Amino acid sequence: MIQQEKLRALSLTVPWNLFLLTLGGVVLTFGLKCIAAPQDFVSGGLFGTAMLIVYGTDTLSIAAWYALLNIPVLLLGWFMLSRRFMLYTIYCIAVTSLAAEVMPWQVQIADKTLAAMAAGILSGVGSGIALRSLGSDGGLNIISLILHNKYNFSLGSFNLAFNTVLFLVALPVIQLDNVLYSMLIVYLTSHLMNYCVGLFDERKLVLIISERHADIAQSIMTHLGRGCTLLHGQGAFTRLDRKVLLTVVHNIQLKRLEEIVYQADPQSFVIIENTHLVLGKGFSQRKQY
Repeated sequence: MIQQEKLRALSLTVPWNLFLLTLGGVVLTFGLKCIAAPQDFVSGGLFGTAMLIVYGTDTLSIAAWYALLNIPVLLLGWFMLSRRFMLYTIYCIAVTSLAAEVMPWQVQIADKTLAAMAAGILSGVGSGIALRSLGSDGGLNIISLILHNKYNFSLGSFNLAFNTVLFLVALPVIQLDNVLYSMLIVYLTSHLMNYCVGLFDERKLVLIISERHADIAQSIMTHLGRGCTLLHGQGAFTRLDRKVLLTVVHNIQLKRLEEIVYQADPQSFVIIENTHLVLGKGFSQRKQY
């Protein structure tokens, strides 16, 4: 428990959040600037918009256009989202823009499918790392959060609509094959980003039905350091009142929990479910936008 409290305290510190935003921004930029751009691919969001403008007009650089496109979005977010979130996000955008400007490499991958996969994986991992912080990598995420907070839009709806329009606009500018490869990048980015964001937040929700619920609850609190809740239930067939024990544990604690339950009562009935996010004491803290 002490170690977990230390990790949670670390996640709220400024240096840790700046580290995540820096690492995420650099990884994201490497995937898009050094792998996707040499292939004339277009990523989604504002970075992809910047890439498309450069392909079509050959003016300024991807980094410059990306920074310019983020200005109105940042102004909007500054008045509609929390200042802490926006300051961290501005830092990540600055890191991403600077990295896109100074990175000299062009990773030449002969197979375009492999290039699109590599770009999508790196982009998704980079975005996911940035979103593990108290900020974000900016761009469409800011608009999506505003729409979600104000109108309860799902976070992916605006991104999907924007990227659909972006790819339609890209058709006259880049080859159709490259548009399709770009769609693969966006697909992989979305999935890898979601995976990275939820990687360390997934927990196991456990429901335990046992006559020895009190002993099991005490062992869970003593040996696992986890809280428990007793729910009132009734057997549909027997009509007998039962106590249902509810608890949430970390993945690595699940095997130990099974041992506790079945050592106390081999006849226990146990239901285990995955949870993608648990907020509260002992788990994740709510991220303020």
